[in-house]
This record gives sequence, structure tokens and C-alpha cells, in this order.
Amino acid sequence: MSDTLSQPSVLPADPSWWFADAMAQEAGLPPPVPLTGEITADVAIVGGGYTGLWTALALKARKPSLSIALIEARLCGSGASGKSGAKVHGYWASLAGMSQSIGEDAALAVARAGTVAQDAIRAFATAPGRDVWWREAGNIRVSASPAQDAKIAGYVDTARRLGVPDSARPLSAAEVAGYCRSPAFRAGVFLQEGANVHAARLARALRRAAIDAGVMLYENTPMTGLDKGTPNRVRTPKGQIIAREVVLATNVDLARERLIKPHVTVFSSFALMTEPAPEKLAAMGWTGDQGISDMRMFVHYFRKTIDGRVLMGSGSGPISYDGDTASPRLTQDSASALRAERGLRRLLPGLNDVKVAKAWGGAIDISADRLPFFKTMPGTRVHYACGYSGHGVNPTYIGGQCLASLVLDEKDMWSSLPLCTRDVPNLPLEPFRYYGGRAIRRAVLACEDAEERNRPAPVIASMVAAIPRVFGLKIGTR
Repeated sequence: MSDTLSQPSVLPADPSWWFADAMAQEAGLPPPVPLTGEITADVAIVGGGYTGLWTALALKARKPSLSIALIEARLCGSGASGKSGAKVHGYWASLAGMSQSIGEDAALAVARAGTVAQDAIRAFATAPGRDVWWREAGNIRVSASPAQDAKIAGYVDTARRLGVPDSARPLSAAEVAGYCRSPAFRAGVFLQEGANVHAARLARALRRAAIDAGVMLYENTPMTGLDKGTPNRVRTPKGQIIAREVVLATNVDLARERLIKPHVTVFSSFALMTEPAPEKLAAMGWTGDQGISDMRMFVHYFRKTIDGRVLMGSGSGPISYDGDTASPRLTQDSASALRAERGLRRLLPGLNDVKVAKAWGGAIDISADRLPFFKTMPGTRVHYACGYSGHGVNPTYIGGQCLASLVLDEKDMWSSLPLCTRDVPNLPLEPFRYYGGRAIRRAVLACEDAEERNRPAPVIASMVAAIPRVFGLKIGTR
């Protein structure tokens, strides 16, 4: 059925299903208050998604006397945080790539920091009175074509070589079927660290916690300018914040910054949410709470919700030129929404007659080595987080802790992580980055589509798809 789809059932549009559901739960509450006039704070945080909110909470936990003002251009959770697949896990699944990029010891340090983050997010999400749909049962990556089979061994062999064999357990086809039956699934690997959450409800719970902790929080308040100095001045449409420390947690918008642009490009990812179909899931044997993804480079990621829906995402959206985040293609590309729906119908054919309730897209900031980085702009007290590369729920907690350490000048496990200390590689300059990235994206998609049909990949596409590996790039490498 997936091959017969010529257009998506539902065109992608904001808000995400997550955010619409979260705001429905808040109906009747007082409207958000924008910033008016001038205020002074010890720390100004720009961005009310996961990173900004975790940073505010980390700073308040470490130094309650700090005055903190946080501004969000729209509503907290309306951006990338409330659009994600909401699969929560750290970096054990990324050991192979990290080992090549930053070395084995550094890779293990990042993965262990992710486990600390997982524990902390679990504690927050399961605290009394918080209904953010936390479900934890591990994560599964499945091979969905013969060409993907060899990737399984990479996970298992890397985990064994680095002395953490329990972090990645191979699964036979029969064992995969024990978690979820699909004719498309072959063998797989079970990753023990993995949970699912309601993306926007988590963001809104963090917002509530920040307000309760004494953070001055202003929504519908975009930053219109930043004057770096001693102190700094964050300008907004109707006011400004004077602050000694500034944290920029604005996700893809940082890709336009002169210092950051060489290291980051902007892609997009699209997702859909089905109508509830718990009986269909039961018939497939998908009764656990494991999140699942395939082994494509432009991965399909999918998970259940507690009311029996399925989210299916595809990280194959368009590329931005020169850090442009305003292009409507990043959120409205129907071809990308179609790929997500085709993925749903092919990978989970037991849901073929289940309707799509909502589809949406969002920009993601991809760093040159696919790892985030947390830095201070030279000669300033302006700190930033960037480059989550589509893997954000768990790492945003790491980001909040790292940024708090940078703000407070603390030398600790967080500020010592490679995510704070490494030199981030550069990407090719424009226009080569954009046009080369588009060509490679098309070639990889063509190769992966052919492989799923058990056909030889087109020769020219195979040659173009190999370019990143030939030049030693970490981004775009299959």
C-alpha cells in the first residue's frame, strides 16, 4: 500500500498533535504575559523549550538566590520541543559514531552523562501530580531491508569492544516479532536505555516548575536584539532585560550566528500521529512501550502513545540554505509528510486502515559531527546550546546542566564533557553545503528506497551517496 500513496492523507501544519493536546489540557488558564518595560536579572534565558527550561531549573537548584528571566518568542513547547518524536534516550546507541569522532573515552563519558540525564528526567516526569505520559521499556532498532542487516553488528560489536555489552543486545527476527510483528522487520538490536513521553506536556510541566521555582517567565516575547557587554542587554518588542549572564537556547535560530554557522546546517524532520487503534496494536503484538526505529540513515522513528496512537517520523525533510529557518518548506513540505506516511504503511501494515490524525514538520540543527555543543561566546558572558541533530529530549537535560555550569563558572563533570570542550568540525561553505547536501540527500533516499524493494541501488546515486564518506565527513554518511 505504501507505494500506491501519491500524496499524504493530511498536509503538514502547525501546531503539532502534541502541542494541540497539551494546550487543550490548559484551557481556561490565564493567558501568558509578555514582557513590557525594563527589568534586571542575574541571568536572561532566551528560549522556552527544553534547553532553556532545564537551564533555568538547574541554575535555581544550584543557586536559588539567582534572579532569572526567561523569554519565549511564542509559547513554551510550541517549537522543536513540542514537535519531537518524544523518544527519550541518551547516547549508548551512538557509541560507534562518537568513538570515531571524539574517541572512545570521550564517547563513554557522553553516554554516561546521558544515563544521568535519563535518571533525572525520569524523576521529574514521574513526580506526583505530573501527567506527561512517561513510559520506559527500552528502545529497539530494526533492520527493514537486507542492506540494513550489517548495521546491527556494528551496535553490538562496539558495545562489547568498549566494555558495555549490556547496552546493546542483538535480537533475532523471532525476538523482534516478540515485541512487534511486521513483515518488514528482520533482525534488530535492543537498547536498554529508552523511554517515551508526551513532548509538549513535558515542556509545559517544565514551564510550570520554572515558574514555581521563581523564574520570571514571559511568553509571546521574541528577542529582537542582543547588545553584548557588561552587563548584556536583551531587547524585545516592548521591553528589555539587563543581565550579567545570557543563555541563548533558541535551537535552529542559532544557525544564523556568525560564530556558529560554520559548524551547523539546518535540515527538517516530519512526523504524523494516527487516530487511536489499540486493538490493531494488540493484534501486532505491540503491547510494550518500546520505541522503535529502522536502520535507514534518514531514519523512520516510531512509538506508541498511552491511548493507542502511533507516531511515525521521518528525518528526511528539506535542507535550508545558509541557516535560513524561515523557509515554509521546513514545516510544510508535503513530500516529506508523504515519506512519513509511506513509512507507516510499509513498516506497520497492520495499521493500513487507520487514519492519520495530524502531520507536522520542524527544523532541526545538525552539527558537523552530529553531537550538540555548549559554549560561551569568546570575550562575553553569552552562552549557547546548539547542534542537537534531531536527538534532543535527553540531551537537552545535559545541555541545561552544561549551560548552568558555564554561567556559574563551575569546573565539574558537565563543563568538562567533550560537548563543552571539543573543537566542533566545520562544514563546507555555501553554496556547496546546500547544493551538495541536496544532491547527497536525494542520492541516499534513492539508495534506501531501492534497498527496501530489494533492488540494486542506482549507480550514480550510489556514487553521490558515498561522497561524505570519501571526504571523511560525519554528516550525511550512511
